[in-house]
Amino acid sequence: MGGIGGVYVLPRIESGAYSAYPAPMSQRDLHDVVHAQILVVDDEVEHADTMAEALRRMGHVCTIVTSAAKAEEELKYGNFDVVITDLSMETEDAGLKVLASVREHQPDAEAIMVTAHGDIATAKAALQGGAYDFIEKPLDLDVFRNLVQRACETVRLRNVNTKLQDRVESAFGFEGIIGESPAIRKVISMIRQVGPSMIPVLITGESGTGKELVAQAMHNQSKRVGKRYVTFNCAGQSESLLEDQLFGHARGAFTGAEKDREGVFEYADHGTLFLDEIGDMPLTMQSKLLRVLESGEVIRLGTNAAQHVDVRFVSATNRDLKKLIDEEGFREDLFFRINGAEIALPPLRERREDIPMLVNHAAGKYAAELDRPAPDFTEPAMMRLLSYNWPGNVRQLFNVVQRMIVMTDGPRVDVRDVPDEIRLHEDDEHVHLGSLAGIGLDRLEKEAIRQTLIMTGANREQTAEILGIGERTLYRKLKEYGLK
Repeated sequence: MGGIGGVYVLPRIESGAYSAYPAPMSQRDLHDVVHAQILVVDDEVEHADTMAEALRRMGHVCTIVTSAAKAEEELKYGNFDVVITDLSMETEDAGLKVLASVREHQPDAEAIMVTAHGDIATAKAALQGGAYDFIEKPLDLDVFRNLVQRACETVRLRNVNTKLQDRVESAFGFEGIIGESPAIRKVISMIRQVGPSMIPVLITGESGTGKELVAQAMHNQSKRVGKRYVTFNCAGQSESLLEDQLFGHARGAFTGAEKDREGVFEYADHGTLFLDEIGDMPLTMQSKLLRVLESGEVIRLGTNAAQHVDVRFVSATNRDLKKLIDEEGFREDLFFRINGAEIALPPLRERREDIPMLVNHAAGKYAAELDRPAPDFTEPAMMRLLSYNWPGNVRQLFNVVQRMIVMTDGPRVDVRDVPDEIRLHEDDEHVHLGSLAGIGLDRLEKEAIRQTLIMTGANREQTAEILGIGERTLYRKLKEYGLK
């Protein structure tokens, strides 16, 4: 039976809960109805039955529970598209607790609040708690059914858009962030969660991991996407120049200051400001930055007049700020101010399963710049790239791929086309894939499978995908080579 999410999974039938298939309907009644999984929460059993029956006649599958506690249990383990909850049950605000559970356990569902107290304060509390809408008792069943149907349609359209977005991201990446590893999916999930908010974000990770891409994605996911996105690198700046760049100056503030100049905070007003390498900022400047972040006011050099600024603040560092705090090289109060949410980018060596996708993406990009078709990478070449540790991370990988594309004229990139510093890199624990002379193909294949199994944590599906073979073929090879 098809539902909004694809397949119905009927909720568990327990004491206090009731679940049933929808009642038969005419073809006319079924026309344009979106069928959904619906949770009805009401301690008045007769009223709950009335609502559920009205919805079952439309073709929906309904589950009834009679308290906020039972609703939370269903929301933890069930799968619902719409939740309808009474406001006042065991407590006067029990329905608001149900709304909180919906947001926590089933954020893709829509919630409708039912109450006998239709005042403005109650409606506002319900909507602020994440309710889709609000309806007053006694129910007009026609109005009720139409409201529920609009909520179902909202969920359906959101699911369709999510699936389309997932397809696009699989082909082109999310905001330029390429990869399907669990680590990168976690990063993308964090961007989606905190992007629309105003919470300050600290992006951490080694050089070359893509911190600038994440910062840009944060801006693109925010409500400020149409405003300015300003980046500034704190590394290598003297204190006086850094203060001038950040906060600006007034005419005559110092020799050569012939006119007023706004700093990056003012320039980014109403937009997003990204400060890169914030861990390299001098201590005295850290205190001045903290004051601006706390007050929202900037004072230009050479003046006492404060100017209010409204910026979404994002920062990044490749340094261990907690260690710097212990060494008195970074202010702890500033760390707490900028670290509203931390997005930690993994080094490339910890997400090797993304390397083939990154290589193919980069190859397509750089081949297009040369007006050439993208070449294929042979298995030995790809395995050499997979086995390298990439201290420079994605940035280094892209530079290497660009060099190979420029230097290779044919339709294939083989292991001999891999730069010497990658191809001849020593690794005492494994066969040196860069030194292929005299190595039999069987041994090379066995080592390729063994290293890929290690890299994927013995995940056969991922191993087969990376090696470009079917799972049945992989299983046969594992038996053939005596690999576990």
